[in-house]
Amino acid sequence: MNPKLQWLRNKMSSLNLQGLIISNPINIKYLTNIEAEGTLLLTRKENIYITDSRYIEHVHTTLTLFDEIIVYDVHDISKDDYENFFMFCENVGFEEYYISYAKYKEYIRKYKINNFVETEKIIEKQRMIKDEEEIENIKKACEITDNCFKYILSYIKPGMTEKQISDEIEEYYKKRTDGLAFDTIVASGENTSKPHAIPTDRKIQEKDIITIDMGCKVNGYCSDMTRTFFLGEIPENIKNIYDLVLKNQIQAKEQYRDGASTRQITKMVENDFKLNGYDLIHSLGHGVGMEIHEAPYLSYNSDALLKENMIVTNEPGIYISGKYGVRIEDTILITKNGSINLTNSEKNYIII
Repeated sequence: MNPKLQWLRNKMSSLNLQGLIISNPINIKYLTNIEAEGTLLLTRKENIYITDSRYIEHVHTTLTLFDEIIVYDVHDISKDDYENFFMFCENVGFEEYYISYAKYKEYIRKYKINNFVETEKIIEKQRMIKDEEEIENIKKACEITDNCFKYILSYIKPGMTEKQISDEIEEYYKKRTDGLAFDTIVASGENTSKPHAIPTDRKIQEKDIITIDMGCKVNGYCSDMTRTFFLGEIPENIKNIYDLVLKNQIQAKEQYRDGASTRQITKMVENDFKLNGYDLIHSLGHGVGMEIHEAPYLSYNSDALLKENMIVTNEPGIYISGKYGVRIEDTILITKNGSINLTNSEKNYIII
């Protein structure tokens, strides 16, 4: 059997679940590699995927003999079939963080479920720990991101707009990967003060500060990297802030290891920023995998511990409203005794 499905069956047994409804398409893809609209049902003896005729051929092409998943066309299932799926299941789990209340009521009515049980993100928690294949996919995505950044530094010229640069990054990724992991951020000048700036028609100017946050997908797995750099020269008033961000990014990375507290690492950075008169206004980092933002999250409100083979970001930033901002971000693999940068573009002063 598919090892991920086998893991989930074992987990269900430990939670006293005789059935499970999986609605989140990311979790379905993680477990089965199916990328189509539908619902995955697990019972004591069967793995059932319900889709419609538009996706039947695609799903059968995706599956292998080892997946042991029965595929149903939703149009071919009768009311009696639905009611029988969980006939002998005392407890049926559902993804309470994903489905709406309307869908919750529909499932109870459709499947005649007596005891619907919240599953508390059991699949998302498992996804935090990457296997060898997942790590290789993310490594490849990060390598391509490094190469793209090197290319874009040679491409940028005064007079280009933020949108032109963003479009060029997208074209680079389209030719080499599954595409963007998220909408590329290209911010220049005063726009760098916005952590999630949207590329505009602002033209790159001499002595500009530029921040690019970029990432791609390889076989469905993401990369994430941010660099802040300068055109022509570095304004003196920005050097101290850049140095402070880079220092904390390096020091935080030194704390990334199996068993480390995400709250304590974040607190270390927050305290140093405050001592210098600044605030960390967003999380220090987040998990990276099939989604660009996934558990664990590195913030003061988080109580998570880093674990070996997690992949997370390290992205301190300082933003001076209406003036400029500096963020430096890497994607990082957690190891037993430390961590490894998967993005490796230059972080010391970059001047083009």
